[in-house]
Amino acid sequence: MTTPSTDDQQPPVPYGTPDAPRIAVRGEARLEVDPEIARIGITVAARGTDRRTALDDLTRRNAAVLDLVKTYGEAVERLETGGFSITPELNPHARGERVRAYLGRVHITAELTDFTTLGELTTRLADLDLTRVDGPWWALRPDSPVHRQARQQAVREAVQRAREYAEALGTTLAALVELADIGAENAETYGTPQRRMRSMSLAGAAAEDTAAAPLDLEPQRQHVYAQVNARFTMAPPIL
Repeated sequence: MTTPSTDDQQPPVPYGTPDAPRIAVRGEARLEVDPEIARIGITVAARGTDRRTALDDLTRRNAAVLDLVKTYGEAVERLETGGFSITPELNPHARGERVRAYLGRVHITAELTDFTTLGELTTRLADLDLTRVDGPWWALRPDSPVHRQARQQAVREAVQRAREYAEALGTTLAALVELADIGAENAETYGTPQRRMRSMSLAGAAAEDTAAAPLDLEPQRQHVYAQVNARFTMAPPIL
């Protein structure tokens, strides 16, 4: 068995050598862009003195909500039912387990890409009986090209910063030694854009035949942030 030499056991020099000095920099990018999708949460409720009445009303109202959302066609990219429940409400003044009423709920999530119809849809949904609307939550798609643009801009900013340091020493960059996402070495999560959200809550209880005026909803700008660490070698400067 060959014993490793002293040179083999030495860790790499983190700061380079006089013949190949290193520069370590951080590149950052901040982009502000329009959102690509808007999500709204819809809660349909029904309450009845017996379980079957509550369930029948909930089924009818849930179907009405789904039919209404589907009339917007391609403007709705995704429509999902997130949960369903029928809960007995006990009479607090009665002895024993006497049920006063049954409360049913269905939670639905709709994802829209056409913001021109968003205000009209949310208003029409909120105008339905015992229907609550939450949102909108503005966001970018996970595969949005904006994320790539932010990462590339962060890399270019790192190269530019390292070049400026080298020029201040009267030399030039020689080679890229390392390029890494922030936290890549210690397995921390990185790269999730910070999305600002705003929300509203509308409870529907239609009492009139006239339709409510559509809400004017302005899309909220999204902020995408990217960071990279970069290390370069440079030609030895003459100090």
